[in-house]
Amino acid sequence: MHLNQLLRRFVSLATIFAFGLILTSCASAPKVFTNENPQAKFDSYKTYNYEAVLGTDEQKGYRSILSNHMIDAINIEMRSRGYALADNPNLIINFYVHTEEKIRTTTSPSMSGYYGYRSNRYGVYGGYDTQVTQYTEGTLNIDLVDNAAHELAWEGVTVGRITNKVKENLTAAVHSAVAVIFEDFPHYAPGFVPPTPPQGE
Repeated sequence: MHLNQLLRRFVSLATIFAFGLILTSCASAPKVFTNENPQAKFDSYKTYNYEAVLGTDEQKGYRSILSNHMIDAINIEMRSRGYALADNPNLIINFYVHTEEKIRTTTSPSMSGYYGYRSNRYGVYGGYDTQVTQYTEGTLNIDLVDNAAHELAWEGVTVGRITNKVKENLTAAVHSAVAVIFEDFPHYAPGFVPPTPPQGE
């Protein structure tokens, strides 16, 4: 196997590993942000498909494992809203994953002698401890693009802090993250009637 092929495989696996961390190991619930183009014609969009070279792919003709998991998860969300996969669609979907190292600094009073209690009548600023924590923040972005206008119609973004816990099931992690984003997607294909959720007893 050539060196560039090994490097490409390593990068793909690293991306998948980081993505699994993002989705399954957030210390708190991930933040979700959405934006919608006011000119978007969601009352006429019925079909969708995917960008030829997705943000999680490296070159045309090569689709990563992560991209395939993302496509499976998005297909479920789009079809559950009445949209159909088509060769010449109304909407083109793209997505991207980004990770970034962060540093968090916190300062707290030193508990040594618990200030004494300030029997020296004040001069307290030397009694503070500073802690520096390094962590990784992950961002998943999903874009829905108007294929005719070539303009972004809607985007959903989830941002989460990565911890050391990693679940082994990447498929479940991807589906969970995509579902969280699509909870804030308010549209259905024209004419589609969403099923009524069962009423609790």
